[in-house]
Amino acid sequence: MDFEEQIKLLREYVNSAKRIVFFGGAGVSTESGVPDFRSVDGLYNQTYKYPPETILSHSFYLSKKDEFYKYYFDKLLVSGIKPNKAHYKLAEWEKEGKLSAIITQNIDGLHQMAGSKHVLELHGSVHRNYCENCHKFFDSEYMLRHEDGIPKCDECGNDIKPDVVLYEEGLDNNTIAESIYEIQHADLLIVGGTSLTVYPAAGFLDYFRGEHMVLINKSETSRDGMADLIIKEPIGETLDRI
Repeated sequence: MDFEEQIKLLREYVNSAKRIVFFGGAGVSTESGVPDFRSVDGLYNQTYKYPPETILSHSFYLSKKDEFYKYYFDKLLVSGIKPNKAHYKLAEWEKEGKLSAIITQNIDGLHQMAGSKHVLELHGSVHRNYCENCHKFFDSEYMLRHEDGIPKCDECGNDIKPDVVLYEEGLDNNTIAESIYEIQHADLLIVGGTSLTVYPAAGFLDYFRGEHMVLINKSETSRDGMADLIIKEPIGETLDRI
């Protein structure tokens, strides 16, 4: 099946669906200039003093906050990025009442920037940060103004922590429950831009009981056998055709 035939079939799925859920990963944001973690040019293939998976761990954050924040400001809190065609198409479907939820592993906030309202952020967001002592909230703009070291609370002077889920930390139970509920009640599940290697998030797909599952990813995934349609083209270009 060539790309045109795949687009035609995906269009049929979308038109007939009453409750679409989108499950996405880093590949959704790469077209906005955000590097992913596992591609050839992704963060996992770049050279740092410590491996990214070490830097992004809870224990590393506690023991080497200065090194953590150097990486955080350099690679995670990316300024000037904008949503791409995939983000805008999903927001459009939500506004039309066809899409009920976006479940994302990304922390960049681009779905909300595009206008999406019901976004379940499995791994948190760089746009939410809080004081570890008094729990005062700080946005990403405040953090960027204090990127010359460890950001400090302007109330009590203690360290600020990004509201992102690090390695060794668990996902939010309410977000997990709501994500599973949405997948269980979807009639069309579109999975895009994710290698489906990060658990427990990848395991959420096992709860799908709807009509069709579509995988849009440039490389193979461990769940290709579950899909009714597999598209290995850029996700922004693909969704923009629907």
